[in-house]
Amino acid sequence: MYDFIDLDRIDLSAEAPSKEPERQYYFMAKLREFVAREGNRLGRKLTACVVTFGCQMNAKDSEKLSGILKKTGYVLTDDENADFVIYNTCTVRDNANQKVYGRLGVLNGYKKKNPAMKIALCGCMTQEKTVIEKLRESYPFVDLVFGTHNLFTFAELAYRANQEKKMVVDVWEGTDRIVEDLPSERKYPFKSGVNIMFGCNNFCSYCIVPYVRGRERSRDAKEILREIERLVEDGVVEVMLLGQNVNSYGKNLENGISFAQLLREVEKIEGLKRIRFMTSHPKDLSDELIQVMKESKKICRHLHLPLQSGSTKILQAMNRRYTKEQYLALAEKIRQEIPDVALTTDIIVGFPGETREDVQDTIDVIQKVRYDNAFTFIYSKRTGTPAAAMEQVPEDQVHEEFDKVLKCVQDTARMRVKRYEGQVMEALVEEINEGSNSAEALRELNAGPDEILLTGRLSNNTIVHFPGRADQVGTLVMVKLEECRGFYYLGRIVSGK
Repeated sequence: MYDFIDLDRIDLSAEAPSKEPERQYYFMAKLREFVAREGNRLGRKLTACVVTFGCQMNAKDSEKLSGILKKTGYVLTDDENADFVIYNTCTVRDNANQKVYGRLGVLNGYKKKNPAMKIALCGCMTQEKTVIEKLRESYPFVDLVFGTHNLFTFAELAYRANQEKKMVVDVWEGTDRIVEDLPSERKYPFKSGVNIMFGCNNFCSYCIVPYVRGRERSRDAKEILREIERLVEDGVVEVMLLGQNVNSYGKNLENGISFAQLLREVEKIEGLKRIRFMTSHPKDLSDELIQVMKESKKICRHLHLPLQSGSTKILQAMNRRYTKEQYLALAEKIRQEIPDVALTTDIIVGFPGETREDVQDTIDVIQKVRYDNAFTFIYSKRTGTPAAAMEQVPEDQVHEEFDKVLKCVQDTARMRVKRYEGQVMEALVEEINEGSNSAEALRELNAGPDEILLTGRLSNNTIVHFPGRADQVGTLVMVKLEECRGFYYLGRIVSGK
C-alpha cells in the first residue's frame, strides 16, 4: 500500500524514479528533509494551510494535498498566516475567481512579514490561460501554480517551489493518467469521498468544467473497490462516490462495468454502512440504476438530479440533451419506484435568452417534482463557454425571476421535509454543534446536564440536531424527529448502534 511507504528507506542520493507514484514518494522524502532543515533553522515546526473552494471533487483533492503535506512534516492549520498556503480553486462562477484574487492580497501582506512563506494555487481556476497571465503580471509573489490534471505531482512541485526563486508554473492541458495511491488526510475519520472518475464530456454551454477538468476518465473498478475496503478497515462507514457525471462511469474503459454494476459491487463490502454519490446527469440515468437504488440496503435515499431549467427551449440552448417532459417523466419514475427518495437539484436563473415564460416552466417543474432542496443560482457568464457569446438577460429581470424561483423552491421543500416529523430515522452523527443557537436548542430539547448538541445526517440528506455525547460522533443512531425547523430537524436519540 503506497501510503504506508517508509520515507526513511528512500535513497535520496539516487535519481528520482520515473514511475508513478514512486516518483512522488521520492520527492516527499526530499521535501521532508527540507522541512526538517527549515524547522531547525527557525526553531519551530513549519505550518501549512490548505483552503478549498468549490465542489466535493475539490474537497477530495484537498485531502490529498493535506496528506502529502502532513507526511512531509508540515503541521496542518486553518490559519492562512502559515509557512505554506495552498488555494485549491473553483472557477464555475466568476465571483469564485474574484474571491481568490482578494484573498491573495491578504496573503501578500503575510508574506511581507514572513518572506520564506510559500503560496500555491491549484484547481480549476488555474487551468485558464488568462488566469496564469494575470498571476504573472499582478501576483508575482505566488510561488507555485499547477492544475487539475497534475495534482498528483504536488510533492515534486512543492519541492521545486522551495528550491527555486521564481514562480513555478506547471499546468497541463489534459491527461489520460490517473495516479491515486497517495497519502490523504481525511476531514472526517468515519466518512470519505472516493473518486470514481474525472472530467466531463457533456459540454453544457454555460459550463467551463470540461475545459478545466478535461474529458471523462474512469478509474478501474478493482482499484475503487480496493480503496473503499481500505477505508472501511480504517473506520469509514459512509462513502460518497464522486464524478462530474457518475452515470457515465466506465464508458471509456475496456470491459468496463456500468455505474449501477459498480454500486452492486460496493454494496458487497462488509462493514460499509452507507453509500452516496453525485452528480447524476438526467440524460444518462438508467432504469438499471433506479432498480439498484430501490433494492439496496446501503445506498442512501437521496438523489441529486440537476434540472438547470424547466424550459425545453433553454435546455436545448444549454446543451442539456433532455426536454422538460423527459425530465418530468424520469422524476415520476424515480418517485414511483423509490417513494422515500429525497430529490434535490440545481437550477440556473437568467441564462441567455430566458424569458419570463421560460422561468414559469421552471416553476412548473418545481411544483410537480416537489424537491426536498434545490441549489438555485443566478447565471454567471464564463468566458470561453458558448453561452458567454449569447445575448444576456437584463439584470433587473434576472433578480426578479430568481426571487420567484427561490420562493417556490423554499415553499415546496419545506412541505417535503416536514413530512418526516414525528418519525424515528437513522442518522450518522457527523459533528458536535457549537453554533450560536446550540445552548438554546439544548434547553428546548430538555437535554441532560452532561449532554451536548450533536448534528447528524439522515439517509435522505436532511440534517437533524439532537442532544448526545461527544463519543457518539461517527456512529449511527436512531433519532426521533421531534420538530421541523424549515430545512432541518430538532430531535432526540432513541437508540444507537
